[in-house]
Amino acid sequence: MKPLILAGEHGWNFERSGRTEAPATFLFRLVDGKLPSADELAAYAGELTEKHGPGAHWSVYTARWHRQHDSLKALSLVEACRRFETVELWFDPAPNDQLQLVWLLDLLSSHSEVVAKLKVRLVDFDLLMAKPEELARWKVPAIDVTESELQTASMAWQAYRSATPEACFDLLARDLSALPLLRPAMLDLLEELPSHATGLGATEMRLLELIARGYTLTNALFYLYSVRQRRVFNTREIGFLLEGLAHGPNPAIAGLDDELRTLDRENDRDRDVAYRRSLLSLTELGWAIVAHKEDFSRYNPIDRWWGGTRLTNDCLWRWNPALVAPQPSRPISTFVPGPTTHPTREPL
Repeated sequence: MKPLILAGEHGWNFERSGRTEAPATFLFRLVDGKLPSADELAAYAGELTEKHGPGAHWSVYTARWHRQHDSLKALSLVEACRRFETVELWFDPAPNDQLQLVWLLDLLSSHSEVVAKLKVRLVDFDLLMAKPEELARWKVPAIDVTESELQTASMAWQAYRSATPEACFDLLARDLSALPLLRPAMLDLLEELPSHATGLGATEMRLLELIARGYTLTNALFYLYSVRQRRVFNTREIGFLLEGLAHGPNPAIAGLDDELRTLDRENDRDRDVAYRRSLLSLTELGWAIVAHKEDFSRYNPIDRWWGGTRLTNDCLWRWNPALVAPQPSRPISTFVPGPTTHPTREPL
């Protein structure tokens, strides 16, 4: 009997790889926005009922099951795992995948008969780029899940859900070797906290740096992965970051299409058109931030989630690159640019 494969959001190619008859991918995101509640996650992994909305049950993307194993799709995730001799967990190094992995191990940890079937594949490549025929032949190391893996996963999952980032920062001083891909993913996440110098996370700063170097079209920022380098956020989330930088009272970016202010966040088609007709440049504040001379949060309201932490101007945890507790906030002021000192660049 082939194993059940549980994979991150880019694991859909397992269906055509021949490695399993029943792949299941998890498409929900844990790196952007407010985390699902414990009840929402329990419902997601529970039995399928008429109360589940579209995409709200773990089996929704198990297309082959719907054709060949229709009886399995209504089961809870735990019960589905019980039907197989082996359950393999394929989650790549991206932070969202690693968060899904620790959530899943925490969920399954109380079911010893399922834990005995689990193997974690150490996927040190991007599943998005893996073709079915490559997945079929690649020999990816597998480790049995023991108490060490379960404890590490539960510790990390509870830390990420905490109301402050302190527990996640403390993880960096702990032994995380049971899950070898977790530490770099957690460090990537911590770097997305607002910088102590600029008030922006690492991806936001990278976007400003690229625009400063002449990357004025959104497609380059979205799809040139090797240039962008940051791996926490997906394309849609990067679009939201650009809007936050461009549509505040004192923007750091100019040229982002104004229609994005009113378009529904789920309207991907029209949003894509608006992104494509944008021609980006930095404002004077943007140039000052790139030079580490100004702080974005001094001039714009902040209200977003980092794991279980709500970041606001009054409670702005920062990264230095060490954790910095919130400081008393100052009233939001209007940015008054000084003499222009930045170079003029031709659009790429």
